[in-house]
Amino acid sequence: QVHLVESGGGLVQAGGSLRLSCAAPGVTFSSYAMGWFRQAPGKERELVTAISRSADNTVYADSVKGRFTISRDNAKNTVYLQMNSLKPEDTAVYYCAAESGLRRFDAPGKHWEYSYWGQGTQVTVSS
Repeated sequence: QVHLVESGGGLVQAGGSLRLSCAAPGVTFSSYAMGWFRQAPGKERELVTAISRSADNTVYADSVKGRFTISRDNAKNTVYLQMNSLKPEDTAVYYCAAESGLRRFDAPGKHWEYSYWGQGTQVTVSS
């Protein structure tokens, strides 16, 4: 069982920045591909970004390319999401997800490809 703990959400004005963190204590973190998803009210959960367990491959939703950056620190069992130039449409609950048993360069982009999920953290961007 993987316990994921997100932090770093909050309220920010448009154009501002936030950094989300997701910790996975007590596991071999380098065995897991990691993803960030978000879900706004009345909308489906969507991929924001994902990173392979080797950190050699990342994928981004078109809507966040050039503004968001995913990274991971396997020594700290933590994945990060740096969000810059935030827009009101980025407002959502952000979820961290993990999956093991994948190839080194796999960075899954669908929510059903992940077995483990955090509790979510709210990000609100005001205009």
